Amino acid sequence: MPTHSIVALVGRPNVGKSTLFNRITKSRQAIVDSTPGVTRDRHYARVVWDDKMFMLVDTGGIDDNPDDLMVDHIREQAMAAIEEADIIIFLMDGRQGILPADLEVVDLLRRTDKTIFHVVNKIDSPEQELKLLSPFYELGVEPLWSLSGEHSFGFYTLMDALSKQLKKNDEEVALPENTIKVAFFGRPNVGKSSMINQILGQERMVVSDISGTTRDSVDTLLSYDQYNYLLIDTAGIRRKGKTTEKLEKFSILKGLSSMEQCDIAVVLIDAGEGITEQDTTVIGYTQEQGRGLIILVNKWDLIKDDKKRQEHLWAEIGRALPFVGFAPILHVSALTGYGIKRLFPTIGAVYKQFTSKFPTAALNQLLQDAVAAHSPPIYKNKRLKFYFTSQIGIKPPQFVIMSNSSKGVHFSYERYLTNRFRDGLGLDKVPVQLVIRDKNRDKEGKK
Repeated sequence: MPTHSIVALVGRPNVGKSTLFNRITKSRQAIVDSTPGVTRDRHYARVVWDDKMFMLVDTGGIDDNPDDLMVDHIREQAMAAIEEADIIIFLMDGRQGILPADLEVVDLLRRTDKTIFHVVNKIDSPEQELKLLSPFYELGVEPLWSLSGEHSFGFYTLMDALSKQLKKNDEEVALPENTIKVAFFGRPNVGKSSMINQILGQERMVVSDISGTTRDSVDTLLSYDQYNYLLIDTAGIRRKGKTTEKLEKFSILKGLSSMEQCDIAVVLIDAGEGITEQDTTVIGYTQEQGRGLIILVNKWDLIKDDKKRQEHLWAEIGRALPFVGFAPILHVSALTGYGIKRLFPTIGAVYKQFTSKFPTAALNQLLQDAVAAHSPPIYKNKRLKFYFTSQIGIKPPQFVIMSNSSKGVHFSYERYLTNRFRDGLGLDKVPVQLVIRDKNRDKEGKK
């Protein structure tokens, strides 16, 4: 199960963090993963360099609060990077020289055993390097890396050195056939680890730890009712002491690696606190990556006798998560064990739909019936036509529909077709992906 290094760019505003970020991600040598939800925000990108994958984070984008004092602000960024990143690129401005905030961050970085690159940016040539780099030797750190993020001076030298520090992707761990991989996500103190401990304490389970699967998760293989499950506890998300917004955003990045490995994501929500923005962000990521989803409302014992609070919570969840109406929601208590027996049957039901395959003839009949019941709209004076459909993937179920004009299919009609497929195929607990393509696209490409 692969694990990726997190590389954080740290430094004062205007030292060139975003410029370096863009140079790394847009370099011809870099392959930037287009996973929605990662590249959607320009401050995070998954990059492959020399066949090694890493997550690049521009900490300047994590929380630019103009009300922060400069030194306090950069200290917090550095602390977040020290806590969560594997490699830190600390950027300074060669033209401005050393400022107090630089001194403080260098002092902070001395206390960590993480890999640090001290980089002096805005040095455009060997001649400038002689002049501009020398004051920075007063910091007492070496080596110092000269760089022009804008003009690429020193860039490939830095990246070659960085590449040597990147961890190689771990090899796949041999798992029993048909193992269902379930990852648990949740904010600090939501009771995630307690929930897993409660699950593992149930009877009729054979439990074994899997070492070396991911650096930031504790994975457990268990057998239950003749089925095998790999439970992935994203332990890296848990925080000691106060959790700042920056640390939580880093934690989401760490969780992405575990999300890639799982079939089903189980997201815990705190019944006492209600659903938060981070909960909806993580749930959004599960769908962008096409995972099965189960939502556990934990700490139900706090509100089990309060009907008004229960109704308020359900309404709140409904408003926040209209895009995952298919996801089963269970109310549970890690403390008492309430509701946990329903988890494995629910996982089984979701996984069965997640891996379902359907005969093409049945799919085409379903498409014909859907079109007959609700005619496609007219686009550019032509009635839209749908010729045939077939299944092109599982995990989640994915279908292609060939049309005379994919551009003319309005979102509302695509949603109608998706719902017809969902209802007709009994896929009420998983995401369903519908891809509409032009029938003549291949012919046009050959002209």
